[in-house]
Amino acid sequence: MYQDKTLICKECGAEFVFTAGEQEFYASRGLMNEPSRCKACRDARKNNARPREYFEATCSMCGGPARLPFVPKQDKPVYCSKCFETIKGQ
Repeated sequence: MYQDKTLICKECGAEFVFTAGEQEFYASRGLMNEPSRCKACRDARKNNARPREYFEATCSMCGGPARLPFVPKQDKPVYCSKCFETIKGQ
């Protein structure tokens, strides 16, 4: 059904192959557009993304340190990774 396609990277102008397997993966995820960048340019773009900022808080369950990717709110409990996994597993 799918066949390998040769595409041109809009970033560096190099040719790259959009394999049948990649096309099938894109279709299974509902992605309609073909990739416009080669793997090297996609990886470089991803690595240049802004680093995530973390915030320190105290775990509501065990009282230990919790490192969060969001600003904690005073009216909501926060959990360290270990306690979060315990709650999530229940």
